[in-house]
Amino acid sequence: MSDKPLMPLATAVWLIENTSLSFEQIADFCRLHPLQVKGIADGDVAAGVRGINPITNNQLTREELDKAQADADYRMKLAKSKTIVAEKPRKGPRYTPVSKRQNRPDAILWMVRNHPEVSDAQIAKLLGTTKSTIQSVRDRTHWNAQNITPQDPVGLGLCSQIDLDNIVRKAAAKKAKLAPAIDAGPTLKPASETVAPKVEEAPEEKEKAIDLDKVFANLSGKSSRDDDSDDDEFVRR
Repeated sequence: MSDKPLMPLATAVWLIENTSLSFEQIADFCRLHPLQVKGIADGDVAAGVRGINPITNNQLTREELDKAQADADYRMKLAKSKTIVAEKPRKGPRYTPVSKRQNRPDAILWMVRNHPEVSDAQIAKLLGTTKSTIQSVRDRTHWNAQNITPQDPVGLGLCSQIDLDNIVRKAAAKKAKLAPAIDAGPTLKPASETVAPKVEEAPEEKEKAIDLDKVFANLSGKSSRDDDSDDDEFVRR
């Protein structure tokens, strides 16, 4: 069960004093640890806390309480509110608690460094600050510039992860929409246009091609005839 009573300790005090529920049943309903409930029963925890009846506060029905007292394994369910009040839409910059305002420059520096695509107006709305403060952090003219260190605003509790993701997504989409189309420039020509075509040899040039076998054969035949003529001449002498 994810829900819990508005005042879990005071509710646990009343259940301990006015019911026969086990510590585990009270702990499950009030979202407390069983040892913490035992400490309340012993007077070591929540001493002086006045009990609050969850039935009169419409957080628990009498039927649920009777079922739990009859069955030790039964776990009570928190009564749903009959009236659902819509959350009032927030206007203007986000309110930052006084205890966390000192961490706001750290969050601003983190946004400036990690998400330069987010505008100052978006950062001001997300963190509940002003454009002049953002500019002073950006150009390091803030009065506490030496002690400012970039920190995630979600970790500091200045905004939720959903709000941060939405602003970053909108800023990225706007930047992509306004970015000019990239000119690819001249490209290389295909090889068929740059490589010179192969020139075929003319028929006459092919005929003039030298046959090395015939040349060597002629040379060997001439040399043998020269030797024979020399021998004949030697015989005549």
